[in-house]
Amino acid sequence: MAAQTRGAPGKASFEISAESSGRLTARGALTFTTARRARAQGLAALGNASGGLIIDCAAISQVDSAGLAVLLDWLAAARRAGRPLRYEQLPEGLLGLARISAVDELLLKGS
Repeated sequence: MAAQTRGAPGKASFEISAESSGRLTARGALTFTTARRARAQGLAALGNASGGLIIDCAAISQVDSAGLAVLLDWLAAARRAGRPLRYEQLPEGLLGLARISAVDELLLKGS
């Protein structure tokens, strides 16, 4: 079941865009439909970063457990690479899923 956070239901696109050095914006639906592409985009952004990253999540419009898994995977990849990664403005729907899964502290703390 997907948690609606903002935006139109059923929107099935996701993108990460660079706002400034070390700062990215995640935008769109982060769901089973978009998870594979979102994961690849995030890992590429992490690989291209020379230091730490901050990902602004305020524009995530929809999320499900696959989307949550993507965010956790990005944190794990950042840890393996020895790079800090922090999420900002996590939508309430996403935090609700994280609380149910008992991983909300991981998302809020970052790597």
